[in-house]
Amino acid sequence: MSRPFGSNRLPIGQFSVSVNLSTAVLPYVPVICHLRKQLRSERFDSLRSMTKHKLFLLRHGEGAWNKENRFCSWVDQRLSEAGVTEAQECGRLLKERGYEFDIIFTSILSRSVQTAWLVMEAMGQEWVPVVKSWRLNERHYGALIGLNRAEMALNHGEERVKVWRRSYDVTPPPIDESHPYFNEIYSDRRYVTCDIPKEELPRAESLKEVLERLLPYWNDVISPQIKQGKTVLISAHGNSCRALLKHLEGVSDADIADVTLPTGVPVLLELDDNLRPLKARQLLGDPAKIQAAIKKVEDQGKATVNTK
Repeated sequence: MSRPFGSNRLPIGQFSVSVNLSTAVLPYVPVICHLRKQLRSERFDSLRSMTKHKLFLLRHGEGAWNKENRFCSWVDQRLSEAGVTEAQECGRLLKERGYEFDIIFTSILSRSVQTAWLVMEAMGQEWVPVVKSWRLNERHYGALIGLNRAEMALNHGEERVKVWRRSYDVTPPPIDESHPYFNEIYSDRRYVTCDIPKEELPRAESLKEVLERLLPYWNDVISPQIKQGKTVLISAHGNSCRALLKHLEGVSDADIADVTLPTGVPVLLELDDNLRPLKARQLLGDPAKIQAAIKKVEDQGKATVNTK
């Protein structure tokens, strides 16, 4: 025997009671509607809390000493001809993809600043403010500054050079006054502009120490700009960018040795409101060219280097 929609018979002991479900549920309809509305609101708030912020990291274009495969570090070298082209191509790529920047941060080394200028010129955004800080400088390689990586690999072994170049907590021998580039670095008046006395500037750094001097600037200056909704470009160096990636992505001390950033290739990070990554970093550009550029960087620490 068929039963009308909305009714059912509920057994109670030896008897059954006819219940009209539509009538039974009716008093709770306002409550159900309220709950649905509340759930929709909570879902919206959850999505809103995952609002994407875009942060771009850029290792400067090839410098003169990159081309010569020497540890450049705090020696102030400008871009090579190829580095100028890399920066210009980076700017054109970012423009083609429709990106716009609100503020740019650089180190106080010329190759970092020059790269930012060339990128913004190619994008037609020369007016965007540029803020400079020594805290975004390249890692200080101490006594290794000026030395050729391939020659060092021949003399000390490729693994030892990789530890000096890529490890997290190994500090190279410090620079001293007898070093040929000591006076060039420490008599440079740009370091009078630092937020610490010149005498307290590093003489050598591990990647860990780079992160330690970078984090206060990130926390106090850069991240507040991102949280305000601004799109930020950091035009810096291989190691200052790697240190920041380690912090943002939670890369382990061991795995950071295998993170390679080629010159002139922009890295896009999409962050939530807590500035944690929503997805894996994206290296923008032609994948085949990016892989070739990564291999070129990795080969710099080998005894025989292909410079083509």
